[in-house]
Amino acid sequence: MDNMGFIKIAAAIPMGKVADVEYNLDQHKKLIQQAEEQGIKILVFPELSLTSYTCGDLFFHQSLLEAAFAGLVTLAEQSKNSEMLIIVGLPIILQNNLYNCAAVINQGKILGIIPKTHVPNYREFYEIRWFTPYEHQSPLYFTHNGDEIPFHNRLIFKETDHPALQVGVEICEDFWHPIPPSSLLTQNGAIVICNLSASNVLVGKDDYRQLLVKSQSSRTISAYCYCSTGMGESTTDVVFDAAAYIYENGQCLTQSQRFLRENQLIVSDIDCEKLVNERIRMNTFSQRKDDISYIPFQLNIKEEADYQLKYPVYPYPFVPDHPEKLDLRCAEIFSIQSSALAKRLETLENSPAIIGLSGGLDSTLALLVTIKAYQLINSKISKIKAVTMPGFGTSQKTYQLVKKLCSLLQIQLQDLHIRDISKLLYKKIDHNIELQDTVYENIQARARTYLLMSIANQHNGLVIGTGDLSEIALGWSTYNGDHISMYNVNSSVPKTLVRFLINWVAEKEFSGKITEILKAITELPISPELLPPDGNKITQKTEDTIGPYELNDFFLFYFVRQGFSREKILYLAQIAFSTKYDKQEIEKWLNLFYHRFFTSQWKRDCVPAGPKIGSIDLSPRGSWRMPSEAAKNIFQ
Repeated sequence: MDNMGFIKIAAAIPMGKVADVEYNLDQHKKLIQQAEEQGIKILVFPELSLTSYTCGDLFFHQSLLEAAFAGLVTLAEQSKNSEMLIIVGLPIILQNNLYNCAAVINQGKILGIIPKTHVPNYREFYEIRWFTPYEHQSPLYFTHNGDEIPFHNRLIFKETDHPALQVGVEICEDFWHPIPPSSLLTQNGAIVICNLSASNVLVGKDDYRQLLVKSQSSRTISAYCYCSTGMGESTTDVVFDAAAYIYENGQCLTQSQRFLRENQLIVSDIDCEKLVNERIRMNTFSQRKDDISYIPFQLNIKEEADYQLKYPVYPYPFVPDHPEKLDLRCAEIFSIQSSALAKRLETLENSPAIIGLSGGLDSTLALLVTIKAYQLINSKISKIKAVTMPGFGTSQKTYQLVKKLCSLLQIQLQDLHIRDISKLLYKKIDHNIELQDTVYENIQARARTYLLMSIANQHNGLVIGTGDLSEIALGWSTYNGDHISMYNVNSSVPKTLVRFLINWVAEKEFSGKITEILKAITELPISPELLPPDGNKITQKTEDTIGPYELNDFFLFYFVRQGFSREKILYLAQIAFSTKYDKQEIEKWLNLFYHRFFTSQWKRDCVPAGPKIGSIDLSPRGSWRMPSEAAKNIFQ
């Protein structure tokens, strides 16, 4: 689809008047005009928007019914040159029954009419006094000017040039039913659901409404546009609060300002490609073959160079943007990691954990997880055998932080320098120690793993892996070095989240000097510390070589999780990081990401086991299966 698969949708809430169709029609025209100016392609009005919802027994009067239908015809005629799908609400008589309906119009035509299926008659609702529930299995037809307009609750509107864009409609109470029509419609191809509602406000009801919309958009993997009536309704018994929300697969994209006494247009883009890709992945979301009528329409969607995207693109897709959510996320991840390791330790009859500490982020997080795991199985943390292995690149700062941390935690720490082993290996293979290349670095990394594995053999222990998801994706590990362990607790934790996790543990699990040291570790630059430092200053910085982790994690999320093209990932990254990186720099690191991701699968083919904590995991045993020989040409 053009515009990177995005399409603009809006909920239009008119400040109407009860039973004043002429006035309400004028408000519809104004909102339609605003929508056209903003490039909206799908526009949804509330339930019975042309008449208002609270007309009561006036619904029995021909004057109101005829005026409402005349208003619909007017809107249809005026849409001849419009490139929108417009959905309005009105009462319609068919076969001597009065139905509460949604009418769908496009380019001068009334494409279809959807009657309400479930008509409420409880508490403050007595809608069944006026309207008939629609119970026909086969479609009826409403005749107007010689045209037979489909009249049914199983209509799906399908864009002719973009067949993936299919729109379904349900009305208010239908959505509150245990099996909403939208469940059936989405299983038959609809990826956008429009709900025309008139939902009165009660204390706490808005939270529940949003929960239902969020849940239904998640269950149906759809974009859900919910539009309830505004403040112009009668307040004889109930009040309406102009509630509208647009959700996409459980995420709230935008919502209205409730209780606003003026017209509102609630606009967002929805990502049709994202929804389709998600359905492809979920093979339990099976396509049904029900008695559905598919009605073609056309929006004339075209690529626009100056397209103004109204869609939340967060720079850190792995990190919640609200403090409360971040707190809950960190608590859950830390629990998953520590519980997983606890089970592994129990299975191995409480074997001691062997862990290499560098003073960096990943090994620090792994240590904290290990401590918690021993607490969970009611075992002494004295079983943890920590090892620090300074090499040619170890700075005094990280070295001292490790020693202080273990001392305060009362963790046994072995101090084993690897310089002598590394020099011996350089000599054995006749490598010039002054040549600080990949061989120079990898020998040190393998020396560390060799020591850890040997210590594990001594104590019948378990070597805890520390490499994170981002490093695994980029192949940023030494094969048979830090690439190998006996269980990797960080295997699906992205680098951008590691700092937050350590800070969370520092504040929730510890206090005083320990908290200070942990926070100091999170402030250090990311480095493998394999090249000599400049005094106490770390000179080898990982991000100088492989690119900023915030970019790499962004690329990883949209490539693996969403399956987006390089072009779309670049487009979204430019939006997300507009104030930090220019297009040229983003493109440079994106190209390197593709290169490293595709040329590192052979390392991922034999990574150790570790717990899956989020939607992305690169374990070859389940989450990510990719041939090492795969070509990257068409992807980058």
